[in-house]
Amino acid sequence: MKKFILSSLVLITGCFAFASCNLISSAGFNSKGLPTPDTNEEIAAAENSEVQLDHSAWDELLKQHVREDGMVDYKGFQKDREKLNAYLKMLSAQNPNENWSNAELLAYYINLYNAYTVDLILRNYPLKSVKDIDGPWTKEFIPVGDTKISLGALENSILRKMNEPRIHFAINCASISCPKLLSEAFTAEKLEQQLEKATREFINSEKNQISENSVRLSSIFDWYKNDFIGNGSLIDYVNQYSNQKIAPDAKISFKEYNWDLNEAK
Repeated sequence: MKKFILSSLVLITGCFAFASCNLISSAGFNSKGLPTPDTNEEIAAAENSEVQLDHSAWDELLKQHVREDGMVDYKGFQKDREKLNAYLKMLSAQNPNENWSNAELLAYYINLYNAYTVDLILRNYPLKSVKDIDGPWTKEFIPVGDTKISLGALENSILRKMNEPRIHFAINCASISCPKLLSEAFTAEKLEQQLEKATREFINSEKNQISENSVRLSSIFDWYKNDFIGNGSLIDYVNQYSNQKIAPDAKISFKEYNWDLNEAK
């Protein structure tokens, strides 16, 4: 019981820090029974999975409509709406369960989040910011089998529960300060490599300012600090990926988040 209360306080504290996203709702904290295996253990190989999904349609769309810097051609996605809808339909027809490998589940959930975020933008396009949409993270608009979940649920009650902090650099919230949308689909076969690439690129990008004795980090590290610290510190985590090593006693501050739409101009 104490463990449950502590976990709830951690989630609520994180959401108050992230209050602009309006994540404090029942929709944001309900996994709807979808599996959330702990990935602290080695991510299981794809061949151990009962299901091996084909994400090639999403991969083609991303390669065509996402620039190398992560900026998104939403007008191009609109023209390919039929192809995107077919991919979303395939994702939503799935019934994730414990017979899927951890890698297959993680790749599925990440692609589900990113593809439905693009869908959300297109259904409200044109707009200046995802925050112009009413309840973008709390509305349960994502069908998965016989249920519907929100983006908040997918992030907070599923992906974060799998104890893989690198997911924060893999999912994209359609904003300038977000980790960039990768121009390829996540797949179980390449998941470890893709998570490492996304994390390393984000930490060494302009979205963080890192020197030996002072760092200004993305607010993501503030909002979700407990996901990163584990048995060490925030600096310990960043140092695993940063090209510039940070002193243990370095001063840490956090950058203001830019919620403008990540639209390619």
